[in-house]
Amino acid sequence: MKSTIQIFSELGARITAYGADEQLRSAVARAVAENEWFSVSDICYAIEAVRREMLDAEKLSQWLSHYPSAATRDAKRVAIIMAGNIPLVGFFDLLCVLASGHIPYVKPSSKDRVLEEYFEQLLLEIEPSLRIERYVEGVEYDAVIATGGDSANLYFRSAFAGTPCLLRGSRHSVAVLSGKESKADLARLADDVFIHSGLGCRNVSLVFVPKGYNLSLPTRKMGLAYHNNYLQCRALLTMRGVEFEDLGEAVLVRSKAEFPRFLSQINVVEYTSLDDVKQWLSENDERLQCVVSAISGLHTRCVAFGQAQSPTLFDYADERDTMQFLAEIE
Repeated sequence: MKSTIQIFSELGARITAYGADEQLRSAVARAVAENEWFSVSDICYAIEAVRREMLDAEKLSQWLSHYPSAATRDAKRVAIIMAGNIPLVGFFDLLCVLASGHIPYVKPSSKDRVLEEYFEQLLLEIEPSLRIERYVEGVEYDAVIATGGDSANLYFRSAFAGTPCLLRGSRHSVAVLSGKESKADLARLADDVFIHSGLGCRNVSLVFVPKGYNLSLPTRKMGLAYHNNYLQCRALLTMRGVEFEDLGEAVLVRSKAEFPRFLSQINVVEYTSLDDVKQWLSENDERLQCVVSAISGLHTRCVAFGQAQSPTLFDYADERDTMQFLAEIE
């Protein structure tokens, strides 16, 4: 049987030539047809981020070196209940379970079923002896990894009481600007805001800026579902008499340090002291997924502009080490 590094680096090689791969193009088209929030460009971005950050042989080797006992323990049955808010959002959990030597029992989200099943098919073509099973409701598993909203998280806690669980609920991401950002930085920040229509927990929806700073983000053409969200948001803010800056497909609102209700709304908070921002980040750490900034020392999960949607193998969701969780299953 091929090693984890061989299997997943070969997967990376297979998805490199997207434009020349008719099967992958077909899978992308079907994924867009089944989910009105997905676009071809966003799916391609997600595929490339996975290939670059998670399927490189050198990066896989460095990552696995931190878990020397991976794949040497008795195989356990691990249920993976995936989210589907952005393309391939559940792939990393599948990688972790297989790399740990366990057997994944996968429940893909109906919103991201096509891409997840296509990647599973490729893995089985690369190494037919791999076991990737389907999750069955009501069956007992040795451990569960489940991702969803806060209400789903409450259900998971009840449904899997007594089973080792790694459960993830809703989180948000913010950006902190110094006021010295270049146009290129702001263009990359726009990626952190708009890629995947703002649906991901790593999408920035709250931006801290120095007092008196006039934030300007490049506009872009969004999909119909997002555009309708923008129209609803703009209408509601107008009815409530809330002032906003119209970006054409999103709105900027000068606000308190709170996350907006609408995907197409970006809240902007002015600060006079970075210490105040650091304190807010610390107090709200359990609500945060990542912090986009070039300012050093702000937060343990800081990422550079334009990198929010390209998590590395070490960027564990909710800062909970999935590999360590899998190592502790008894």
